[in-house]
Amino acid sequence: MSKGAFAFTKLIVGDLQRSAKFYAEVCGLTEQRRIGAVVGGRTITEVILGGDPPGPASLILFSYHDTNRPPEGDSILGFETADLEAFVARTLGAGGSVVQNIQSLPELSLRFS
Repeated sequence: MSKGAFAFTKLIVGDLQRSAKFYAEVCGLTEQRRIGAVVGGRTITEVILGGDPPGPASLILFSYHDTNRPPEGDSILGFETADLEAFVARTLGAGGSVVQNIQSLPELSLRFS
């Protein structure tokens, strides 16, 4: 794995079900997994969409529970890395920011920031 291989785009949506139906009808993407979590102190649900055959990157629909409208201009890009701490350090060192400290979802074998 490279220093940070592109893995996914998260599209922030207001209506998760309507958006999932749209990408299913238009792009043939199907729901692969649904995840509930807390991000930056806000409860969210994510729907991970994939094609057939699966590609190297995925589209994830991301919805905040406390609003039915996505924030203007917001998006989330995901990168896979073997060393998350080093990736976050490089991000901060280059002038970037993170919304929250590194979190774990052990049931999905997932760590993220």
